[in-house]
Amino acid sequence: MPALIHADTPVLSSVEGPVLSVAEGFGVDVKNAEIRLRGDSYLLAADIDYRLSARAKEALQNGVPLFWDIHIKTFQHRDYFWDNTLTNTGIRYRIQYHALLNMYRVRNEGSRESYNFSTLSAALDLISTIRDFPVMDKALYVRGKRYAVGIKVTLDRDALPLPLRPIAYTNPQWYLSSAWTLWPLTN
Repeated sequence: MPALIHADTPVLSSVEGPVLSVAEGFGVDVKNAEIRLRGDSYLLAADIDYRLSARAKEALQNGVPLFWDIHIKTFQHRDYFWDNTLTNTGIRYRIQYHALLNMYRVRNEGSRESYNFSTLSAALDLISTIRDFPVMDKALYVRGKRYAVGIKVTLDRDALPLPLRPIAYTNPQWYLSSAWTLWPLTN
């Protein structure tokens, strides 16, 4: 498996706020990621580590839903122009705590599938594992060209309730997004 590169590249990233060190104890990291060809599609397998801050956990306990976006891009390197983005897809999850049921509900916003869990760690385990997610059609791959895949996880702070948004943009405990993780795509 090619080595993962954690980077904020001009092509794939935007400034999200200050970069926090691992010593802070919260954040999101892509731990493992690989692409493999099966049939006519390249499929993604990735493992993500979610470490929620005390503020995010408190908001969840008070019924505030948290929306997580997993951005996945495939692009072709070009020598004289900006890299060409071939695919731009993603997965969106919603996690919410229901106090009356004492359950965490995870919903895949794309497929509309919902799952219930008795603990937050079990709910985060579900969204931490991506398997066989189609990223690119084999027909887009041209031999001799250089390709890369990038994955980034963001907490959608704009989806928070309006009174909480100013706090989420000024308090570092709400900067829970990962950097882009990049690796080469080979045939």
